[in-house]
Amino acid sequence: MTDPVTPPPAAADAADALASAVREAGREVLATLARQVGDLGLAEDAVQDAMERALRTWPRDGVPDVPAAWLRVVARRRAIDLLRAEGSRGRREERAVELDPDLRGEPGDPHGGDGGDGGHDGDDPHGAQGSSVLHDDLLRLVFTCCHPTLSPVSRVALSLRTLCGLSEEEIAVALLARPDAVARRLVRARQKIRQARIPYRVPADHELPERWAAVLATVHLLFTEGHTASTGATLVRPALVDQALRLGRLLHDLEPGDVGAIGLLALMLLQDSRRAARVDADGRPVLLADQDRSRWDAAAIDEGVRLIGEGLRRAGERPHPYLVQAAIAACHALAPTPEATDWDAIVSWYDVLLALDPGPVVALNRAVALGERDGPAAGLAALDAIADGLDGHAFAHATRAVLLRRLGRLDEAASADRRAADLAVNEATRGLIRDRL
Repeated sequence: MTDPVTPPPAAADAADALASAVREAGREVLATLARQVGDLGLAEDAVQDAMERALRTWPRDGVPDVPAAWLRVVARRRAIDLLRAEGSRGRREERAVELDPDLRGEPGDPHGGDGGDGGHDGDDPHGAQGSSVLHDDLLRLVFTCCHPTLSPVSRVALSLRTLCGLSEEEIAVALLARPDAVARRLVRARQKIRQARIPYRVPADHELPERWAAVLATVHLLFTEGHTASTGATLVRPALVDQALRLGRLLHDLEPGDVGAIGLLALMLLQDSRRAARVDADGRPVLLADQDRSRWDAAAIDEGVRLIGEGLRRAGERPHPYLVQAAIAACHALAPTPEATDWDAIVSWYDVLLALDPGPVVALNRAVALGERDGPAAGLAALDAIADGLDGHAFAHATRAVLLRRLGRLDEAASADRRAADLAVNEATRGLIRDRL
């Protein structure tokens, strides 16, 4: 028997790419299957089994022409098995029959047809309106995760798990909690959805206000994880970013006059406009000041700026925090060079944002802007004035390192960089920090 051999980098990269493709396709399959079976936990089990089978068989048999369709068929078959195993004859057995492709005459070959349209079957309480917004399975899942009977922390945990695909360990880092506590919270949230018979649908108009803020925050969370991945070897998860942008447009279509939806869409467009310039040819992060601005997406910037104008006209004297963040992003996007950045305007917008959302992360970003406008000593003083909440924040320590280095305090800067590198950041960012060391 030979010793195990570490796969060459190319093979490891291919395996990572395959795992990423399976994960991204599985999220859409989960959204559809959760609606069909009415049980998020069961749907997650079935999709997980399908994903594991894909990772075993695709390297041998080849990736199907439509990966999501393959996963949809296999996950649905597994859901049928689970439904029949769990329940006696009754509603669960009826659901199994409804899902059975053989009984319904649907395509059944995982490597053949697509196994259904992925989410436009079944009754919808809004069906008469005929809107693509109301028939979007992923958006239905977002609204389900944000049901008001779930606690705010449970909504975040469930969203990170089902929409972003984070593990319980990764969610624990994000929530500053223990993995076992996160696992229990997820189980309770799924049970509450099932026991309370929370429907998988976009709510009626009168139900929107109580969920709207949480839904916007969830889509922003999805975008943030895609824009700067919390774990993994790459800085960006493009599929998550694209999905968040798509959902943002659907929410804007659903409530076109809502300032929060306008601001969120503008913010995501402006931040994502830099995607092509944020990493180099080797996938390493490129800092904002060093990016090739000719590679920024001018159309996305134009659309984002136009949305900001519309949002500010509607907002009155109290703009939505997403709209303020979009205005800050626009200050960067409209500067032709790093030196031309209007740091006065950015600091002023951060003052507005602090009044709306007085949290340590906003204060941290304002300290960065002060360091650019007034010099590193001013930025460091502002950073030191933040009372708490940042010791476990990698970006806070990396920011401190930059400011200390600019002040010539190199030993302290190196210590701050080491602390940043030790914290939970993705491997690409960790490599950038270590290069600086």
